[in-house]
Amino acid sequence: MSCVEQLTVMKRRHQDAIRTLNTLQTNASFLDQVKRQRNDPQEQLVAMKGFLERSGLQVEDLDQLNIIHVTGTKGKGSTCAFTEQILRNCGLKTGFYSSPHLVQVRERIRINGQPISKELFSKYFWQVYNRLEETKSDDVCSMPAYFRFLTIMAFHVFLQEKVDLAVLEVGIGGAYDCTNIIRKPIVCGVSSLGIDHTAILGDTTEKIAWQKGGIFKPGVPAFTVPQPASPLEVLRNRAQEIGCPLYMCPDLAEYEEEGISLRLGLAGDHQKTNASLALQLAQTWLQQRGCKGFGENKNLNPQIPKAKWPLPLASVFRPSVPMVQGLQHTIWLGRTQVIQRGPISYYIDGAHTNSSIKACVKWFQEMALNEEKAGGGSVVRVLVFNATGERDTAALLKLLQPCHFDYAVFCPNISEVSGVGIADQQNYNVTLENVLTRCLENQKKWNLLMEERSCSDPWGSSLPVDSLIKDSPRGAPLLLAPSSERLLNCNSLVFPCISHALQWATQGRDPDLPSADTSLLHHHPVASSGSVLLQEAAHIQILLTGSLHLVGGALKLLDQSLTE
Repeated sequence: MSCVEQLTVMKRRHQDAIRTLNTLQTNASFLDQVKRQRNDPQEQLVAMKGFLERSGLQVEDLDQLNIIHVTGTKGKGSTCAFTEQILRNCGLKTGFYSSPHLVQVRERIRINGQPISKELFSKYFWQVYNRLEETKSDDVCSMPAYFRFLTIMAFHVFLQEKVDLAVLEVGIGGAYDCTNIIRKPIVCGVSSLGIDHTAILGDTTEKIAWQKGGIFKPGVPAFTVPQPASPLEVLRNRAQEIGCPLYMCPDLAEYEEEGISLRLGLAGDHQKTNASLALQLAQTWLQQRGCKGFGENKNLNPQIPKAKWPLPLASVFRPSVPMVQGLQHTIWLGRTQVIQRGPISYYIDGAHTNSSIKACVKWFQEMALNEEKAGGGSVVRVLVFNATGERDTAALLKLLQPCHFDYAVFCPNISEVSGVGIADQQNYNVTLENVLTRCLENQKKWNLLMEERSCSDPWGSSLPVDSLIKDSPRGAPLLLAPSSERLLNCNSLVFPCISHALQWATQGRDPDLPSADTSLLHHHPVASSGSVLLQEAAHIQILLTGSLHLVGGALKLLDQSLTE
């Protein structure tokens, strides 16, 4: 077989693996199982253990992975990225399991910071899938759901590839998350807490804190960051009940030498908290494993708790050179990321909770203002937004208003409606009609928030959904928008996909983004007048936020290297 033929077979095998994986999104028997287990969430971990054993592993085998287990509402992914980069800089072979992926599912399972290759993904996918197929029976669910399957697969990858450690990001919650089948992590971390996934975790920060504290293990050190008093007390009580020593991370400035600040590869003040947590996780891991390369302690013992914290403060230390460089070189796509293309600046952040949107707004305002001061000339600001699930989009949109956007654009988490795309981003749990309806609802909420700008009755004259997704050469019109003249001051538009939204917002001025076919444009006054302003502006600032899946779809279009 020639090299070309081998490559073709490998690609086909990988595509088949992705398509088969996607079928686990809608596994009917699994959904029935979840309903049965809802009143006894502990059964979820029992089921996960069963799947793991059927795949050929015992829970005890996972002890070999020397795991760092991290949960939280916001910042847990960034914390994991900092931690992994620090330890990789210390010369260790790292595994990193995270979610969700942005462009390709291989991003969830990384070796030494890089997504596993398509060849490795296919190899381990079929190994695990076939073992589960061979061991199925009528009285058990034959296949785990999407996230459970990938978690099991990640364990296989890390063990077979013989990593020195695995950084494991919790999916949702902690106590009953499928990653929590591990018995003996080396160290645990809890990033900032907030309200999210309330249908699963509870509707208060106290209930959510209880779930997050479920990853604590007896005798295993754990660290957290400044939290509101009530959920912090819950974490403290959980730690005491379990027998887990829990410490509070100091401010990042405490690690710095006088006059020399630590530089972070991730922008935003909120990343300082994540970086401090990452330093403690990495330092503890290195000490627990007897490795060289960790920092020099300034205080050998934890400090006495300050009055405002019911926890002992973790020891402050002087980070080693590999640690300092690790913080500086950390990259975590889709989080406080900026892409510059001529007159276009894309500000990309997958914030999707109240607290993370607040942090996003602060970051965007600072970055955009600095850019305006440096550039001069007229600037047009465009918000590209989507939020899904149970999230309170009205609250999120209200937090975004101080950014003073000239236009608000709403679109689903779909890169292109033409059918061009990659299987990794397919979501079989929703329909085009459903996601477009949600976009129209988000637009309605934005328009209602803009009532002071003379937007009255923003919903009454919107086009019905069924008229938005038919009668187009590409399967959907390029532009969807309310047709009422009374909405002109709202300057809000709805598009059927991310590609069309960005095509309108950039007006062909991004040399690397395909320009729109103007013959397909829906000639709505807001779109027409906006096109003129966008074409004449000295600079266009586009903020994409509200969903990591939206961000992933945008990055697929903006960075073709991510699809290779």
